[in-house]
Amino acid sequence: MNNHFNIKNTAVALDIGTTKVCAIAGQLNEYGKLEIVGMGVVRSEGVSRGVVSNIDKTVKAIREAVDIAEKNAHCKFRIVHVGIAGQHIKSLHHHGLLVRHDSNTEINQGDIDKLIKDMYKLVLPPGDKILHVVPQEYTVDDEQDIFDPIGMSGVRLEANFHIITGQISASRNILRCVEKAGLEVADVTLEPIASAASVLSDEEKEAGIALVDIGGGTTDITIFKDGIIRHTCVIPFGGNVITKDIREGCTVMNEQAEKLKVKFGSAMADEIVDNRIITIPGFKGRDHKEISEKNLARIIQARVEEIFDYVLWEIRRSGYESKLIAGMVLTGGGSLLRHIDLLSEYHTGLPTRIGQPIEHLAHGYSSQLASPIFATAVGLLKHTIDNFGDKVGYVEEFKKITEEPTFRSQADESRVSQPKNDQGVDDSSEQDDDETLTENGKKNGLFNKLFSLTKDFFETVPDSEF
Repeated sequence: MNNHFNIKNTAVALDIGTTKVCAIAGQLNEYGKLEIVGMGVVRSEGVSRGVVSNIDKTVKAIREAVDIAEKNAHCKFRIVHVGIAGQHIKSLHHHGLLVRHDSNTEINQGDIDKLIKDMYKLVLPPGDKILHVVPQEYTVDDEQDIFDPIGMSGVRLEANFHIITGQISASRNILRCVEKAGLEVADVTLEPIASAASVLSDEEKEAGIALVDIGGGTTDITIFKDGIIRHTCVIPFGGNVITKDIREGCTVMNEQAEKLKVKFGSAMADEIVDNRIITIPGFKGRDHKEISEKNLARIIQARVEEIFDYVLWEIRRSGYESKLIAGMVLTGGGSLLRHIDLLSEYHTGLPTRIGQPIEHLAHGYSSQLASPIFATAVGLLKHTIDNFGDKVGYVEEFKKITEEPTFRSQADESRVSQPKNDQGVDDSSEQDDDETLTENGKKNGLFNKLFSLTKDFFETVPDSEF
């Protein structure tokens, strides 16, 4: 973490998710890479399926996350860029036409801006507003499939547009929460677009790729081809429905179900070889419960397959199924499930990798940031700097805190509210568990070693962040 930086060139992004609220501040270094100067993550309780459901709880979480990031960055934040998601997000395609009066002059950026501005005049269903207008291909007179018409001559300039819409009320609630937390909103960006900015390379976008961001409450899909966004959508469920299935299938508490998913969960039952028995402590005075690892994986696999069914349906609906040469990238907290990339390949037939938001980070970044959980937050920051530049006024001077906290020590101070490693579990406790498993496996046999392992796990491990 770099505490010696020019605050005037610092941008601030805010990811308000179903499971966590993340505030992140950073700037581009001399090599064009993102240098993170402050970050704060707290648990989110006021957001349901990507939409604000409790304003007071969301305001509290935003304020806490921003406070942590401000202490790290040694400055006060004033203006933030915010992400938006939720099942209300829709997309449509529209055709635009501009007749130019002077055919001798070259087409310039002003002509393209006028075409895009016209798209914002579209009549939408009541309560909807346009969030993004993404140009696809242009046509100049009769010449089609032009990606950059600037500098050409012609009378008729036409273009196809991908238009993303959302509910005004959802945007308003986000703005209200941020303003109540004492901040200004510079812009609202669709979260799938932000995630793509952090985990996809230019080559993948050119070849054709589907990005699937499996969050806590929603699964966001973005399809790229020829470097252009071709399709976006939001599926209204994510990792939380997997937890809910485990809770009902194993008749356990929600916290226990989440820990089962994080610690022992697998997206493919066939990949479970030793089929260990997991022991869950019962309530006071009651017997403990036993669940086989394979049965747990079967519960998870059924729901993950359903998510991929929806993903595949959206890819087919976009018309780009046969054009995704680079396949699929999974990111978000849900992508941390073991073997989920294998299941994706078997189920969709597309080559799959897990996307970590390290594509554009400067050397020496924190290992915490390498988790797919932070793909949206890092992507929001990247999208902000790319599209709005390093504007003056995002942050202001802040009185130096008595103790100079580093990024790592600040994370340690907020143990309960911040994820610890890639899967939201404390590294030290995980190492202890592994040692217990190895030692007890030699001395006490399978049942005893697993009983002590899981009993200790359910009593000590903090909650997951996805």
